[in-house]
Amino acid sequence: MSGVQTALLPGDRLHLQHGPIDLVIGVDGDRVAAFAAAERRLGSVLAELMGEIDLLRCARGPAPKGAIALKMWKAVQRHEDFVTPMAGVAGAVAETVLHAMLEGADMTRAYVNNGGDIALHLDGDASYAVGMAVLGGDALGKITLTADSSVRGIASSGQGGRSLSFGIAENVTVLAETASLADVAATLIAGAVDVERHPLITRVPANELREESDLGSRKVVVQIGVLSKDDVAQALEKGVALARAMQCEGLIQAASLHLCGQSRQIDLNKEKVLEHA
Repeated sequence: MSGVQTALLPGDRLHLQHGPIDLVIGVDGDRVAAFAAAERRLGSVLAELMGEIDLLRCARGPAPKGAIALKMWKAVQRHEDFVTPMAGVAGAVAETVLHAMLEGADMTRAYVNNGGDIALHLDGDASYAVGMAVLGGDALGKITLTADSSVRGIASSGQGGRSLSFGIAENVTVLAETASLADVAATLIAGAVDVERHPLITRVPANELREESDLGSRKVVVQIGVLSKDDVAQALEKGVALARAMQCEGLIQAASLHLCGQSRQIDLNKEKVLEHA
């Protein structure tokens, strides 16, 4: 547990931080045992990931050995577009910590929120609701899930987040069976929301911004001018096309895409869980 910083938050939530990993955890059930299990597991996460970091930055590398790395690797295998296992790191870490909690405590509801990428446990009549928002805090809508839903992972991606993006989406939120699957899909869909070769969209090689970036010299968006409504609609429809293809392949359950005041939604086939603001 060395190096893990802990703090209790309002609402009986736990804040855990270890290096760049920042988790907010909530539990309905044996909270003390669950929090202790989460702290223990987080203490080993960074060393486990850094042991295979070069492999995790490769788009088509062999399967890694570590449990977290393997979750990340598996989450990208069914995608044909360029993506490395690092696209699923936040979701995979959230999943891993949640699984440790489930092994160490009885819970009816629990969540591990890793910077907006969320792993969920819902049992019985438990439910979970969370808001969608852009980086500045403006509300985009709400997600409501019950234990009957197959969704156990939520992830968001877009401009202004922690990762570099090929696209211009302000926010893409994805619901999937696991947090790592949602994380990778959100990254790819956000990257698809784009208008190619637009004079008001500035791009630079990713490794000029972050030397160690897994994206290498591929160009990422760094600045977006004032786009026309038609440009925005065109960009969103590209993201929608990819999201629908992923849904048909069973890679995601639902998605919500947002850019410059316009939104698009791909909901669950049998129920509505996404609500726009």
